[in-house]
Amino acid sequence: MSQVNTVRGPIDSAELGRTYMHEHVFVLTPDVQQNYPDEWGSEDERVADAVTKLRALAEQGVRTIVDPTVVGLGRYIPRIQRVAEQLPELNIVAATGLYTYDDVPFFFHYRGPALDAMVGAEVPDPMVDMFVKDIEEGIADTGVRAGLLKCAIDHQGPTPGVERVMRAVAKAHRRTGVPITVHTHPGSEAGLHVQRVMCDEEGVRPDRIVLGHSGDSTDVDHLTSLAEAGFILGMDRFGINLETTFEARADTLVEMCRRGFAGQMVLSQDASCYIDWIDPNLMAALPQWHYLHIENDVLPYVRERGVTEKMITEMLVDVPRRYFENVDPY
Repeated sequence: MSQVNTVRGPIDSAELGRTYMHEHVFVLTPDVQQNYPDEWGSEDERVADAVTKLRALAEQGVRTIVDPTVVGLGRYIPRIQRVAEQLPELNIVAATGLYTYDDVPFFFHYRGPALDAMVGAEVPDPMVDMFVKDIEEGIADTGVRAGLLKCAIDHQGPTPGVERVMRAVAKAHRRTGVPITVHTHPGSEAGLHVQRVMCDEEGVRPDRIVLGHSGDSTDVDHLTSLAEAGFILGMDRFGINLETTFEARADTLVEMCRRGFAGQMVLSQDASCYIDWIDPNLMAALPQWHYLHIENDVLPYVRERGVTEKMITEMLVDVPRRYFENVDPY
């Protein structure tokens, strides 16, 4: 067993239990929220609402959620601590990293590698030490240590900013051993860029990386090639059915299980208690996008189509546990 850092402190990996590998508690735009707080309303009410929604998830038998909310997504750990303190039955694993599809935040524009040309030498990226501190010492002054690293690449591809963050995450991973999750865009085969930058050039082992949102694609041959390369596939957007359907997502999972890759997939919904990226009035168009959808709808559907209990346990228990146990620096 290994120790896994959660918001309430370290636990043995055996205590992770049934794990949803990509769920947010809050996704926020801090500058907007700080200056126009009317929609957010009462902090106490938002926290209470989160506790209620996550308790319902725990009552379904889910023991752990991995929350990949980092800089760029409104991470604020004191708020998550308030939620976690009221949910001893649910572990929450916090992340470090940076979320962008394009440029780095202005904070980094004239720091680190951005100064290489100016000084005529390679300048270390401060992101690496920042991420390592979150892992080894704790996030800000909360004492909460991050349990994984997060970055993103979307349809814009490996822009200079995206590639810089990917390399910083890879370096922090090599120093600490904690695993990585990457938001990807499988429609543009972004996983291949992850393979080039993080694995081929930075030396990260593919089995230490979850390629998030792989289930957005129905191209099972492409997904098969990524699984054969050693990556873990995040089938983690169940319920987000605007550009696809419930059946398409679930049938892709069934086929990948049929091909023998249950041991390289994890499940989730990418849900949140509150996300300010979407007009609240539009949430009615996503009636299945909530924490209870996998248990209520997805698992019954895939069971009827040949996915076994052993496969489900692999995806929800065994793969997450293995992901968090392989944590030696290299």
